[in-house]
Amino acid sequence: MAKSIRVVAFVGPSGTGKSHRAQMVAKNNGIEYIIDDAILINGTKLVAGTSAKRANTKIESVKRALFSDEEQAKEMKAAIKSKKPKAILILGTSDGMVQKIAENLDLPEISEYIRIEDVSSKEEIALARSVRQAEGKHVIPVPTFEIKKDFSGYLLDPLQIFRWKGGRKATPYLAEKSIIRPTFSYLGNYTISDNVLRSIIEYVGRDIEGIYKIQKTKIENYPDGLIAYVDVTLEYGYNLPDIMKRFKEKAKKEIDKLTAMNVLDIQVIAKELHIPEIDEK
Repeated sequence: MAKSIRVVAFVGPSGTGKSHRAQMVAKNNGIEYIIDDAILINGTKLVAGTSAKRANTKIESVKRALFSDEEQAKEMKAAIKSKKPKAILILGTSDGMVQKIAENLDLPEISEYIRIEDVSSKEEIALARSVRQAEGKHVIPVPTFEIKKDFSGYLLDPLQIFRWKGGRKATPYLAEKSIIRPTFSYLGNYTISDNVLRSIIEYVGRDIEGIYKIQKTKIENYPDGLIAYVDVTLEYGYNLPDIMKRFKEKAKKEIDKLTAMNVLDIQVIAKELHIPEIDEK
């Protein structure tokens, strides 16, 4: 690993708002790359890694955050080598944690330590702790669309905040983040049944003129999202490809909005055509 990389640490106890302020701290210190929660971030882009909060247990999450696994560390080191960053901001809950991350990734010795108390008031830190304890929410400093594929079935909300560099009169920049509730949430796990997804799809079908009936819906779940296969009966007299396209787009949008699950695809199959005149005879 290049020894010319400037490594800066951003340290604070868990739940005090480090990830919430990571982009601001990086920008104010001329740093383009951030390592937080086992992922490498450049600006608002996820460059490499998988969020540690995707782990099934808190112990596994900590191991991922430290890059204890050789294959995981190897992938991250390759990404850093490829991007050639001049500086990296490492987030951690203690000096020992950020030092261990730097060591496992063969990064140079940390040159500067920034504390959460340096950038947040006591009131802001207390509020961050309260939200973590009461709602089990975590912040990942990248936009929702960047992190979403790794959080199929988890709560996701976009958060957009204007930040200033160089005082209030300076031009603000938009820092978009994702609020997530990880698998090992203190509030417990939750599951969204396939029956719920089928109900959403059937409801959408009833709202699309030209769809006579939803015959059958099959849901296939994958680590990065779901695929739905929907058999439909269409009404005679409509532009069938257009009806199927509108139904697919609306169903995908509604599942995304109501469940925050990542929809990889919705396959709509026209199985029958309903012709009213024939039924009347």
